[in-house]
Amino acid sequence: MGQFTINGHEVVDGDVKATGNGAHVYVPKRWRGADVKIVRISDPTDE
Repeated sequence: MGQFTINGHEVVDGDVKATGNGAHVYVPKRWRGADVKIVRISDPTDE
């Protein structure tokens, strides 16, 4: 696993949810229009 340093304002710890042919990560509505970065920290599991 790599190590990354990211400067930012807030962190949300959540799960990726299946949607259609892809997946979503939900963040607070107040983040709308902000630039974000998503970092995967575990291997995906087939459910």
